[in-house]
Amino acid sequence: MILLAALFAVMGAASNAVGTAFQRKAASTVARGGGLRLLIELAHRPAWVIGIGGVVGAALFQALALVNGPMALVQPLFVLELPFALMIAAPLMQRRLPAAAWWGITGVVMGLALVLGSAAPSGVVDQASMVRWIPVLAACLGAMAAAVVIARPGRPPLFRAAVLAAASAVGNALTAALLKSATGRFAQGGVGAFLQSWQTYGFALTGVSAILLLENALQAGWLTASQPALTIGDATVSLLLGITLFDERIRTGWWLLPEAVGVAVIVWGVVRLSRVVSKVQAAEADHRQAFVGGGHGDSGPQEDEGCDSRGPRTQRGRGPMGERSESEG
Repeated sequence: MILLAALFAVMGAASNAVGTAFQRKAASTVARGGGLRLLIELAHRPAWVIGIGGVVGAALFQALALVNGPMALVQPLFVLELPFALMIAAPLMQRRLPAAAWWGITGVVMGLALVLGSAAPSGVVDQASMVRWIPVLAACLGAMAAAVVIARPGRPPLFRAAVLAAASAVGNALTAALLKSATGRFAQGGVGAFLQSWQTYGFALTGVSAILLLENALQAGWLTASQPALTIGDATVSLLLGITLFDERIRTGWWLLPEAVGVAVIVWGVVRLSRVVSKVQAAEADHRQAFVGGGHGDSGPQEDEGCDSRGPRTQRGRGPMGERSESEG
């Protein structure tokens, strides 16, 4: 069961990376625009359809992974989405990954292997009593609300990006916990039990909230501030929720040392990859500006939201490559 959960989690990370890369590929081939017209134009592009399939597949793989294994195993493996997205997007955009990217990918993979090999997460329970759910919901939702207040406009951009990304990480972890419980209901009682479970509607609401928080984090500041908070925060809170709600276990004692080393290596790798993404986006912003200015869309060059006075930023949206929502202009 553990191996099956790990396989589904890796497939989910890869599927979400495919969705990110192909949607971005499709978006790069259309002129600027927004609303329904942009959505219709994208829907006629095979790359965009493949991207949507990747996102749907990722959700299914995550549900299958959570049914078969502990959150403490499944959620950290989704860190692999960032390396996967870069490796898939580079050839699609006819670019070569620099050496820094390969070092970052190696760091993420090696760090994950060290953390999970040392921690050896275990636990197959997928339901928890309301006595456990109530304080968890209060703590997570309270933390998300507090982050919104703390990261109000006017605070330093990097601070806002990190705080809002951390809040999104809490939302992602809570969503995974609710999804694990809801899919457990489905496995035991079918569609009827799934639709009657409050967790089903809970993970839908928290999932949307997490996406909105992430979009605000990406708008607030550089990816190098938001991505580490998002990555490490999701894995850490997922571990705590797994232990609190589902009685999951990890190895402690002297095993904490290699686990800490692994976490440090993951953070190092994610920071390096985030910087690579920022440079790629800056180059792509120049390409899109030339594309628009060349008569393929609007009448002249426009400022791309991927850059501002502080340097390269991620575009608005969700995902490690910062793809824009198709409904936005």
